[in-house]
Amino acid sequence: METRIAVLSIIVEQEDNVTVINDLIHEYAAFMVGRMGIPYRKRGINIISLVMDAPQNAISELSGKLGRLSGVTTKVAYAKMTDRKG
Repeated sequence: METRIAVLSIIVEQEDNVTVINDLIHEYAAFMVGRMGIPYRKRGINIISLVMDAPQNAISELSGKLGRLSGVTTKVAYAKMTDRKG
């Protein structure tokens, strides 16, 4: 199965979605390389960055599910990888 490296950026503006967000991320845990969460209290938001090595459809699925939640914004950046060797 062909996989891609991506960073999924998530901005959470409504804290009532945190449990749903964490549950969705857990569903894709097998594809996670790393996760960083930053509570930006001054602005009342949370920022989450997920590094994934996954099939493109799995990355898109997770981004779409999260992005449909109220008060949640997502963006994905993909690595430009042409050869994984060496």
